[in-house]
Amino acid sequence: MSTNNPNPLLPLAGKKGLITGVANDKSIAYAVAKAVRALGGEIALTYQNDKTAMYTRPLAESLGARLFEKLDVAQPGSLEGVIEKCGNEFGEIDFAVHSMAFCNGEDLHGRVIDTTEAGFDAAMNISCHSFLRMAKALEPLMAHGGSLITMSYLGAERVVRNYGVMGIIKAALESAVRYMAYDLGPKGIRVFAVSPGPIMTRAASGIANFNQLLEADAAKAPLGHTVTIEEVGALTAFLCTDGSSGMTGQTIYVDAGAHIVA
Repeated sequence: MSTNNPNPLLPLAGKKGLITGVANDKSIAYAVAKAVRALGGEIALTYQNDKTAMYTRPLAESLGARLFEKLDVAQPGSLEGVIEKCGNEFGEIDFAVHSMAFCNGEDLHGRVIDTTEAGFDAAMNISCHSFLRMAKALEPLMAHGGSLITMSYLGAERVVRNYGVMGIIKAALESAVRYMAYDLGPKGIRVFAVSPGPIMTRAASGIANFNQLLEADAAKAPLGHTVTIEEVGALTAFLCTDGSSGMTGQTIYVDAGAHIVA
């Protein structure tokens, strides 16, 4: 795979980063990867297991990913091992996108007070604490600063039916973004949460009555529609550029304005 950048004037020319969470061509992470590549960035992509690799390897090849590595953050050392390989390949890392979440189905649709300790711990570990671990492992590779970006949802701020304990986890994730931004700011490392409106992705398919949620969101959004993965990808790619150098610690909504309407 060629590593030559065809246009050194592109905003991410010479920038290198890690993008996690690509499950198929409907994934937000895939749209982010496409947008990053369009701006000239070099990327490493990850896949969760051999089953998902069948769908994601062709995507990685089509994008010219420099690395395509297995990543299961529930397995000790997996995340750190992937980041070590990124360091060996790239030398330095300029951006990383954390697009991973997990929650048991019964914890999404049931009462939050009925969530088991094991279910809560698994959701928090995979969906939130892995972002902290990612930042810690990447910190030595970001000596000249950069961007760390994770994916959230409005359920972190408001009660969304059938989102259950995941709303609590996303609220913790958004809080983590603020504290990470404070801790890493002196090193020039910026931290963001991107909060898209509802999009029919593989992860969203596990939420009950999701089609109704899509319709309701489109009806109340000031722009009159739901957003696409391409719109989320474009915003996320921007946050990887120097154009966002004066920003950090924010949750940025990409939802056609739906979050401003009660």
